[in-house]
Amino acid sequence: MAKSTPTQQVVNGIKPGALFQPIDAIEQGPDVSRFNFRVENSWVNGAHNRATVNEYHGAKTTHRRDKTYFVYDMDEPPVLLGEDRGAGPVDYLLVGLAGCVTTTLVYLASARGVSLSRVDAELDGDIDLRGMLGISEDVRPGYQVIRMKLMVEGDAPREELAELVRLATRRSPVADTISHGTSLQVSLG
Repeated sequence: MAKSTPTQQVVNGIKPGALFQPIDAIEQGPDVSRFNFRVENSWVNGAHNRATVNEYHGAKTTHRRDKTYFVYDMDEPPVLLGEDRGAGPVDYLLVGLAGCVTTTLVYLASARGVSLSRVDAELDGDIDLRGMLGISEDVRPGYQVIRMKLMVEGDAPREELAELVRLATRRSPVADTISHGTSLQVSLG
């Protein structure tokens, strides 16, 4: 059962009352719930790419980060013909999964008034390069399996923390995208 939490109280760095404001707005009209996230990527050299995250559209408005935007350098390790100028794209997928499940968990715990003292995640995944290299059509190019272990501590019983982990994994947009697949539409510009 959810704990009652005063609106102004801060739990895990979040004002739980503020979590419900978007829900109220979305219930007034589902157009507010639709978001479009955007990334621009440019090849630099070899396996080195640079992606920029700046704009997104949400709550019926396009938002542009005027002063701060995010730049991600991607590369491959030398064994995969890169020069280690950044984490690899498959690493960023794991990073995105860890961040999304963690944030979802923190929001859910905060809404229930559960104070967390620790949320750490360890992830690893298996890829067989025969798929990417076209050596075997029977092998997927992507991850065959991803394992995620969450270490969560807080003022709730272990059973409630386990339920929060289960819910966070089910409600995380990135976990959903990975576990249920998403339509990918690619075109030549």
